[in-house]
Amino acid sequence: MTSDIELQRAMAALDEYGYDKKLSSDLEQARNKQQMRKYLDGLDYSIRRMELLQETVNEWVAEKKAAHAQQESIQTYKSKIINLSRELNISYNEVLEIMAQLDSKKR
Repeated sequence: MTSDIELQRAMAALDEYGYDKKLSSDLEQARNKQQMRKYLDGLDYSIRRMELLQETVNEWVAEKKAAHAQQESIQTYKSKIINLSRELNISYNEVLEIMAQLDSKKR
């Protein structure tokens, strides 16, 4: 009898937590296209809202890709400076100082 009450309490706690919903239709749990599709179907958005969502996601992805490309460029540039400092047998900071001096002379 106690186990029945404990089981009922456990079920109620899971229901309260939204366990079933969390496992089946939460965006954070979606790891593949099928799960994402199930989540989107659950939103029940109109075509206009879905188009707006698509546009927003496309812009966001483009921004993320641009930021990633910028980070890669910065890392490549830093690597080139490191290689130059090794080649000239001077420190990284000394290379930066020389570059700054050359830049100020150009102006």
